[in-house]
Amino acid sequence: MNKEENRIACIGWGSLVWDDSRDLPLLSGWRENGPSLPVEFARESGGSRITLVICKDTPRVQTLWAIAEAVDVATARRQLGVREHPPASPEWIETEIGYWDKWSGKSHGGEAETIAAWAESKGLAGVVWTNLPCGFSGKARRGIMPPGEAIVAHLRGLAGEERAEAEKYVRRAPAQIDTPYRKLIAEQLGWD
Repeated sequence: MNKEENRIACIGWGSLVWDDSRDLPLLSGWRENGPSLPVEFARESGGSRITLVICKDTPRVQTLWAIAEAVDVATARRQLGVREHPPASPEWIETEIGYWDKWSGKSHGGEAETIAAWAESKGLAGVVWTNLPCGFSGKARRGIMPPGEAIVAHLRGLAGEERAEAEKYVRRAPAQIDTPYRKLIAEQLGWD
């Protein structure tokens, strides 16, 4: 197996692409021709920000990808898991970091089949991505797709540093991640 056949990609669509303050070992810059995935601003995350996650039944957008500095998919998963959630346990990584591994034939996470087909077309040996559920925080609300109006109302209700961080996340998301909720947020709050 040569080096080209062992490339492992990381797919991104939000702060993973623009926030260098939390290190993720990569061998390349972000490329704009990642798989088309149904991602949306639909998860309340730390600091009450609304972040992008894979959501069923939402329009697809072209994501981004980079080559991970990892020798295997397990290492790439750990690296992404620690970047996304610094105290990540192996159990957290197992559920919240999606993957596809050409050599084992195994995969896990939302859109795994779509991502596998894309990866095969790029000659990749593996792919990792963030696989967090949509919804507002709280066990009963995780996994439930919030309506766009509820997302806007949540963002409108933020103040101070929380609001500034939430606005920064929306504004800095790559331009190609042009989702229906992003358009609604821009229209209602002027965050474009």
